[in-house]
Amino acid sequence: MSSTEKSKGIFSNLKYDAPASIVVFLVAVPLCLGIALASGAPLFSGIIAGIVGGIVVGALSGSQLGVSGPAAGLAVIVLTAINELGAFEIFLMAVVLGGVFQLLLGFARAGIIGYYFPSSVIKGMLSGIGIIIILKQIPHAFGYDKDYEGSLAFAAPDGHNTFSQLYYMFEAVSPGAILISVLSIAVLVLWEQPFMKRIRLFQIVQGPLIVVSLGILLNILFQSMPSLMLKADQMVAIPVPETIGGFFAQFTFPDFSQITNSAVWITGITLAVVASLETLLCLEATDKLDPFKRVSPANQELKAQGVGNILSGLIGGLPITQVIVRSSTNIQSGGRTKMSAILHGFILLGCAMAIPMILNLIPLASLAAILFLVGYKLAKPALFKQMYNLGQQHFVPFITTILGIVFTDLLMGIGIGLVVAIFYVLYNNYKKPFLFESEKHIKDGTICLELAEDVTFINKASIQRTLSQIPDGAKVIIDASKTIHIDQDVIEIIDEFKENAKFRNIDLHLIEVHSIDLKDQVKEVEHAIANNMISPNGAAKKAEV
Repeated sequence: MSSTEKSKGIFSNLKYDAPASIVVFLVAVPLCLGIALASGAPLFSGIIAGIVGGIVVGALSGSQLGVSGPAAGLAVIVLTAINELGAFEIFLMAVVLGGVFQLLLGFARAGIIGYYFPSSVIKGMLSGIGIIIILKQIPHAFGYDKDYEGSLAFAAPDGHNTFSQLYYMFEAVSPGAILISVLSIAVLVLWEQPFMKRIRLFQIVQGPLIVVSLGILLNILFQSMPSLMLKADQMVAIPVPETIGGFFAQFTFPDFSQITNSAVWITGITLAVVASLETLLCLEATDKLDPFKRVSPANQELKAQGVGNILSGLIGGLPITQVIVRSSTNIQSGGRTKMSAILHGFILLGCAMAIPMILNLIPLASLAAILFLVGYKLAKPALFKQMYNLGQQHFVPFITTILGIVFTDLLMGIGIGLVVAIFYVLYNNYKKPFLFESEKHIKDGTICLELAEDVTFINKASIQRTLSQIPDGAKVIIDASKTIHIDQDVIEIIDEFKENAKFRNIDLHLIEVHSIDLKDQVKEVEHAIANNMISPNGAAKKAEV
């Protein structure tokens, strides 16, 4: 995207954002309903969360491509909380409080947490979600719909799991669903071909829109064919009010009398922490997928999510996070700015009010085909090859994160991947407490150990081991002239070696073995920029007297 396009604002990209918003809407509808069902909440609460996530959070967020709505990662927490609190209205009070806590986290600049997750884990998260999307959608493509749409957990509500579902789906094969899936996949593959993308009409009309239209037509056609006819649970199932007034009657309001209930506060804090963590991880992942490589402000995102959750709780919606399935769908459908997320919210609102019966004609098999493509693009074989070529310290956390997500759930899988990544960081730090090259650091029989820039307690064992192996009578130089920080633990080891060297006839020379007392360098740069100490051409300005 050129700087000229950016300066025109979000409306200049409507030709990209509008088609993308329709695809995101089509994917969002069953996800909103499925997550509400799994949460034990009214189905319409998922639609409310999708509308608020699109319109409100989309407008306030600094993320250009992120899409927010109800998240599968919160389904178990929501289900447990509703049962323990005793009523959905009481739970809504907790959602409102959770939004307030998220606002506070945003103002406290807690968004920095998301930057502490290594790239290998974030890429593993994207690939893991891609694989789990494909595995979870295969049963829907066959017409077996026991697991709710949007599920990312290994365990399914019916007691089965991701892999056993693939076996049991053969007991409920639906020829009509399979036919729709096969034709839909064929259309999507055709739409991805280069010659199709060169035709202007097909640049405007997205393949997923054709797939859904085809699915509706086939569904209507199959109703006169008993062998191919789809069942009610094989289609989207949005609540259908009899009147416009009936639509607004589906909104629920929190029980404000429960604001002093400690259990409500605990639930609110839990929702805020988990939702914020999931949002920050998805924000980081979305930025990785952004073809324009924009960096989204994390603290602004937490504030936007906080406002969204306050509003969602006030009108009867589920808690909201930024969600990677919808965000990646947005990116892969050609979305360029936040307008695609906002438009998808308005489309969801308008269709839920005006044409819910038409939406209920959409087969889940059609949506499964769309999500197959999304999943494949997230977990392309080329990414696995790229991570493998980067070496073990990147590939192992990447694969571990994928396996963790597939066999547990999103947050647990990321946690497992992070632990493995941290292990590699610690191990590499342990191996490199100093620089030593035989040709460079042994001259005239003198051993020179050039300490690393940052020497911590993690390096204690390796330094202790090295010093203990130095032979008696040797000449040793420990050079810390390029070191910024040395832990006191390491200084004590060097001091002990210094004393021991006297008895071993070791000629020891120490160079600047101490820590430099530096201020926070990040804040120093921020201060320089804020006080206009750097000129546009890069030269430093003289301080005014």
